[in-house]
Amino acid sequence: MKRVAILGASSQIARDLIRSFARQGRTEALLYVRDVAAMRRWLADNFIHYPVAPYEEYGRAPHEAVLNFVGVGDPQRAAQMGGAIFGVTQQFDDLALEQLQRHPERRYIFLSSGAAYGSTFLQPAGPDTHASIAINALTPQEYYSVAKLHAECKHRAHRQLAITDLRVFNYFSHTQDLNARFFITDVLRAVRDGTVLQTAPGTMVRDYLHPEDFHQLVDCVLRAPPANCALDCYSGAPVDKLALLAAMEQRHGLRYAVSGETVAVNATGAKPHYYSLNRQAAELGYQPAYTSLDGILAESAIILSGTAT
Repeated sequence: MKRVAILGASSQIARDLIRSFARQGRTEALLYVRDVAAMRRWLADNFIHYPVAPYEEYGRAPHEAVLNFVGVGDPQRAAQMGGAIFGVTQQFDDLALEQLQRHPERRYIFLSSGAAYGSTFLQPAGPDTHASIAINALTPQEYYSVAKLHAECKHRAHRQLAITDLRVFNYFSHTQDLNARFFITDVLRAVRDGTVLQTAPGTMVRDYLHPEDFHQLVDCVLRAPPANCALDCYSGAPVDKLALLAAMEQRHGLRYAVSGETVAVNATGAKPHYYSLNRQAAELGYQPAYTSLDGILAESAIILSGTAT
């Protein structure tokens, strides 16, 4: 794969992938964003030379694949957007699909989410897990889930097209904005500021994808024969909350207290086992190099050392 277009290139996970493409040196990326000037400044700061254009120009330059990163990565922002998430998701998905109809040989990778399964996750997802939506009592916490599920259903209806939905459950890198309201950013802010993290009791198991493993998975999809499918993303192993807190306490001096109160944002619902046991991506040659804990410790060390860009 020589040339890929990236919609939503200014998102954190897209920028990490752009860095990986630039280091690898085998892929030319065409970047599409709202704020072209800001994206060009970021590229210059990172010594990367890829063309940037506004969304209105997408489709003019030839490319073999398109990656759609447009969406919401911060749960606090997802809560603020409310029902607007439906229009944003559909607008840019339709943009990619319209061009795909004209160029059926093109690959399309859509950044989906584990939230497409629903908001319960009393058990981890697996190959036979059904999506669960409370259709008669839909809450704003489920809007994000439904938007992703709707997009995936639309993609499966285009069986003749090479569309892969990558369901990201959790993702962490040293480029993470610490102002975002994730559990892991709450942990890092507590370490940075020397405060005591307040966390609620109860089970919480998460699977954090490392940037290098995400790049590997994207590369596997682009190299594989064309297919129309969804793949669950996974690391070498998930991590439970207490093990993560203990490791951060030992490694970085985290102070925390388990209490009945927590200020975490659950914009898409509380999920005790938010990860997947579906290993279909292994059939493409994907072999994660990092466990969730290894990835968090490696990337958080960069952040807390002050060397993160």
